[in-house]
Amino acid sequence: MKKGIITILLLMASNTFMTFAWYGHLKYKDVKWLQNLSLPLTILLSWGIALFEYSLMVPANKIGFQENNGPFSLLQLKVIQEVISITVFMGFTLLLFKEEPIKWNHLMGFICLILAVYFFFKK
Repeated sequence: MKKGIITILLLMASNTFMTFAWYGHLKYKDVKWLQNLSLPLTILLSWGIALFEYSLMVPANKIGFQENNGPFSLLQLKVIQEVISITVFMGFTLLLFKEEPIKWNHLMGFICLILAVYFFFKK
């Protein structure tokens, strides 16, 4: 179970970095020294942030994978990652993009993802 918790914590951290790499630049207009950053520099900065994501995602998958004595199958790792990704993204949206409403259909979609986890783990 320890490997499972480590895997999930690493996936949470890696998805936090990836969310900032993919969507954080949309808020650069609110940060004075980033306001006029060109697209190529924005891409390079996002790649730099994504490096941290990969530095956490790869070990998470390696530690968590059954064939490396971890607790999760490949499909289980992927569905866990997707649910964590959406969870992190929802938090990111609520904190930084307050003008972007979370609607009932978004919540229903999230519930469907939770159901997917249930079915992926069902024996």
